[in-house]
Amino acid sequence: MNVIEVHGLKKSFGDLEVLRGIDLTVAEGERIAIIGGSGCGKSVFLRCIELLEIPNAGKIFIDGQEITAPNVDIDKIRRSMGMVWQKFNLFTHMNVMENLCVAPIKLLGLTKDAAREKALALLAQVGLTSKAETYPEFLSGGQQQRIAICRSLMMNPKVILFDEPTSALDPTMVGEVLAVIRMLAKQNLTMIIVTHEMNFAREVASRILFFADGEIYEQGTPAEIFDTPKRPKTIAFIHKQKYFSYEIFERNFDLMEMQGKIMTFAEKYGLSARKTNRLQLCCEELIYEMINNACAADDIKISLDVTYSEVDNKIEINFTCAGKNYNPLDKNFDEELDEENLGATILNNLAQNYSHEYKDSVNKIKFKLA
Repeated sequence: MNVIEVHGLKKSFGDLEVLRGIDLTVAEGERIAIIGGSGCGKSVFLRCIELLEIPNAGKIFIDGQEITAPNVDIDKIRRSMGMVWQKFNLFTHMNVMENLCVAPIKLLGLTKDAAREKALALLAQVGLTSKAETYPEFLSGGQQQRIAICRSLMMNPKVILFDEPTSALDPTMVGEVLAVIRMLAKQNLTMIIVTHEMNFAREVASRILFFADGEIYEQGTPAEIFDTPKRPKTIAFIHKQKYFSYEIFERNFDLMEMQGKIMTFAEKYGLSARKTNRLQLCCEELIYEMINNACAADDIKISLDVTYSEVDNKIEINFTCAGKNYNPLDKNFDEELDEENLGATILNNLAQNYSHEYKDSVNKIKFKLA
């Protein structure tokens, strides 16, 4: 049975289109983790599910009921959803027990004794029984977030939505909150978790959604998304890849400008001086090798794309050059530097991994720096 169904969900703020047609079904017991860059619409999507943001188009069904239908009892449907925010949103004028019991007593009709008994059981699960009479201001951030999770569970939700539940916490407190969510995952509770904790998402989720360009750009199992992502933006996000591009259309191009831009790129992402020098040297030698041996005299079309992966500190150069078929490393290299093959010899010494392809009158070179 599907606990959540979303069809054609769109949301804009003025001219800014944040969600561009989201379709999603979440089955009972599924644990969905949503990942993606800042501003990609992850949190807006969760707020739309609860109708805290009104969609511009689309339909949302919660446990078979359309929350986006006209004249629907929104508050009644919301009772089947728990929401845990970045900020804990506990009532500061109430102690922990009062925070946990007020909603189930007023909305579910629980007696005070029944609500208190349930609250104590939940507090025991998260290790906070001793804090039952404590006010939020005397709790740490991690403790407050654990209480916020308990408050959601007090309403017997069909699904809990977590909006980056650890982003407002001191790093020392993140683990205690993630431990509680792991516990819930083992209980087969349906959850949608917006998170930037990649290892946690891999461990807990049954399905990963990668948001980009206002849509579910790619989705799959944790292994599929984290180990074998297929689409370019997913790959870049998972491997924390950074890009530098440069194009050349004339033989007398501005080498100093290109080298300066490479230096700026390297400084921005903390590349070592050694890696920066090797990158500059490799790009320069590749360009001149191709200009001198592959390009027509008056027809220069060269594209240089550098990818730096923060995860493994590796640099890859993708280089395309229109012209005749020429592979700069298709030579025999002697121990002594041959002046005629000096550029190719330098490239050979810099290369960790290398490939060349010639197709449709274009040389395509992939070069990994050693």
